[in-house]
Amino acid sequence: MTSTSPLAEALAAGTVVLDGGMSNQLESAGHDLSDELWSARLLAERPQAVTEAHLAYYEAGADVAITASYQATFAGFAKRGIGRERAAELLSLSVELAREAARRAEVPRPLWVAASVGPYGAMLADGSEYRGRYGRTVDELERFHRPRMEVLAAARPDVLALETVPDADEAAALLRAVRGLGVPAWLSYTVQGRRTRAGQPLEEAFALAADVDEVIAVGVNCCAPEDVDGAIEIAARVTGKPVVVYPNSGEAWDARARAWDGRATFTAEQVTGWRAAGARLIGGCCRVGPEAIGGIARSLRAG
Repeated sequence: MTSTSPLAEALAAGTVVLDGGMSNQLESAGHDLSDELWSARLLAERPQAVTEAHLAYYEAGADVAITASYQATFAGFAKRGIGRERAAELLSLSVELAREAARRAEVPRPLWVAASVGPYGAMLADGSEYRGRYGRTVDELERFHRPRMEVLAAARPDVLALETVPDADEAAALLRAVRGLGVPAWLSYTVQGRRTRAGQPLEEAFALAADVDEVIAVGVNCCAPEDVDGAIEIAARVTGKPVVVYPNSGEAWDARARAWDGRATFTAEQVTGWRAAGARLIGGCCRVGPEAIGGIARSLRAG
């Protein structure tokens, strides 16, 4: 799997630039995302807006676009009265919209699509994706994730982004579910310091992916920029795989006020240090937009 993946080959040759936050780009274009489905709602209602958001990142300098399927699950769609067949169509559409953006982008470099597989807590829409410990067994979590991963894999993305994972138990479920799908994956935890959000040491969390052939990179996302350096060292040492990092801007989410607070601490200059430490897929998550991704791309390509 790893040896035949074009993206894995690109990682062996150099650094690949990821995109930034989908939600902030859609909101900056005037779309209301105050909904439990978040950006996934626009897959049904405004698919062209999703394509435009991907295109903005490709044209800014991103090599990889992460699909708007983070919050897209059969259970989440069912709560909105969307049946299983239509939900599967929307999951597949998320990959096609990113492909459409890649076709439209007038850039002289390879472009890839990563199909986002968000955590179980994202479907709950109660902030538990930043806590983990859902009260579900590994088997139950595998049964939750596998069907949508099968649909996303059938849409033929270049890679599955198993992202914003707060809990090593959920990572174990995702790593079971990804086997046999025929698509490589990266595994990315959301962390605080040197632990997962659920409190497990990162050494133990990353070790789960060390011998999984489908996994072409491991790392962190949706965390503070200050948490990245330690995670890179641990991920590279424990797994020997390329490292993926895409932190938030550094601002903090105030769940009560439903607003971002504080100041951004993520700068394009930080990424050269992350690359030197072993990161090979580098981008941004929440509140990191096309301008910042353009800065990251320039910093990395200048080196």
